[in-house]
Amino acid sequence: MAVNDKYITLNDGRKIPQLALGTWNNVDSENTVNSVYEAIKIGYRHIDTAAIYKNEEEVGRGIKKAIDEGIVKREDLFVTTKLWGTQQRMSQQAIKQSLARLGLDYVDLYLIHWPVALKSRTIDPSDPKNYLTIPMKPDEPDVRDIDINWTFVDTYLTLQHLQREGLTKSIGVSNFSINNLKNLFKHPLFKVKPAVNQVEVHPLFPQDELIEFCKSEGIVIEAYSPLGASDSPILKNETLIEIAKKLNIDVAQVCISWALQRGYVVLPKSSKVDRIRRNFENLVELSDEDFKVVSDLKEKYGEKRFVEPDFTPFKVFE
Repeated sequence: MAVNDKYITLNDGRKIPQLALGTWNNVDSENTVNSVYEAIKIGYRHIDTAAIYKNEEEVGRGIKKAIDEGIVKREDLFVTTKLWGTQQRMSQQAIKQSLARLGLDYVDLYLIHWPVALKSRTIDPSDPKNYLTIPMKPDEPDVRDIDINWTFVDTYLTLQHLQREGLTKSIGVSNFSINNLKNLFKHPLFKVKPAVNQVEVHPLFPQDELIEFCKSEGIVIEAYSPLGASDSPILKNETLIEIAKKLNIDVAQVCISWALQRGYVVLPKSSKVDRIRRNFENLVELSDEDFKVVSDLKEKYGEKRFVEPDFTPFKVFE
């Protein structure tokens, strides 16, 4: 089996492709449709999106084009989307809205995007108008409009119902800490363990403790930002550049290959077809020596989290 062709079995028995196409920040409409379609042609079978990405419709059109042309059947694909904070009190309406945009009868995986509810009584995932912050006084920083009377545990219990209704095959979480998961497990109505926890993981932030905890609980880690954020130093790291040159691949493929060898799902994002192709076709099995060098980068450069939004008073990563 090729490096890019592996599946992982989830705790509910379903199989998830280990390599996915991430679509965050793919905002150009026709380019998003084409990149999803071309990714499926290349061989990707796992597509990851979210309501707040505002591209579910385009992702769905790309999927439909591939299905209509006979490249794949719906059951060949694993499609993930996510519940945004402003919709945590209305998850059933939210997933139905996502399904309508995607043009699908079900998704394979539905995630709580962040363990924080935001105030809203509308179905629009971008309500409040500025979905990340609300304006404060000129001399005060912007803050998110937190719904302090609703918890991620309340939300997760509703996801259990969505799974029973068949709107999603599997359920999970994103950006959950060990403490978040432990609090979820304590609730008397908690019945279905999350299939995955999608979090930031890359060579400068390997998340060893969280990965080990999730593994012990049968929860699969999904790594977003496997190359770091857009301004991260990872792609310019001299050590990684040397390994990439030796293997005749890009630094991106070194990081993706390293992540796949660690045994979790990896979600590199791109809207450029040539990069999407390279991130699928140019993956390798790293030697033990190269794997260790990548794993030890955090010791030399220090650990760095790139995605750290302020949800005060909720401390998301504690």
